[in-house]
Amino acid sequence: MKVTIHIWDLPHRLFHWLLAVSVAASYITATIGGALIDWHGRLGIFILGLLVFRILWGFMGSTHSRFSTFFPTFSRLTAYLKGSWQGIGHNPLGALSVIALLGTVAIQVGTGLFANDDIAFEGPFFDFVDKSFSNKLTSWHSTTFYVLLAFVVLHIVAIIFYRWVKKTNLVKPMLTGKKEIPVALAESIAPLPDQSFNALRFILSLIISCTVVWGVSGGLSQLSPAQAAQQTAPPPSSF
Repeated sequence: MKVTIHIWDLPHRLFHWLLAVSVAASYITATIGGALIDWHGRLGIFILGLLVFRILWGFMGSTHSRFSTFFPTFSRLTAYLKGSWQGIGHNPLGALSVIALLGTVAIQVGTGLFANDDIAFEGPFFDFVDKSFSNKLTSWHSTTFYVLLAFVVLHIVAIIFYRWVKKTNLVKPMLTGKKEIPVALAESIAPLPDQSFNALRFILSLIISCTVVWGVSGGLSQLSPAQAAQQTAPPPSSF
């Protein structure tokens, strides 16, 4: 016998699917290049906003969105490997996967802010570093993508494994927010402190994320030494 519980809140689910679509779109626009490279940059800034929101939501979100409920501590990992771990959110190995994915995406976005393609694209923070360092970060940006791709493939393989071997559907709860678990499991695990969805915390997280996006996409560009020099330099004389 099973019981249905609410596990993933709406902001958590929206983040998950928006990130998946944005990363896929970033890859497509970078591969095609040309006029789409500008969209690659815009998607990168959007992903940065998503990451900032997820970090904030990891502290202010509902119960199972909070890092404290699933962070893969040594004791949790040991219990999981021994087969004694019980929980209804991310298991410790799944939590490691989540952290690895978020960390890799963060490196991708961070290096992309300073990257260039020697043709038409320059990251929004390109002018804050010299060209040689920008080239190095561009190389890291390209290399880290393959690490991210490996984590994505591993993530998909894990979903398939759980669906067909363990008979657990991990996709449906991320769509509906609800998950079916055995009654015995629901009764055996210790109840977590209730941290339900809070509109005020959501709005605050959204405002901070949007502010970061605004700053990176244009607001902070006015601090660029190169642009400041261009704005203050007197116009050339004509004869």
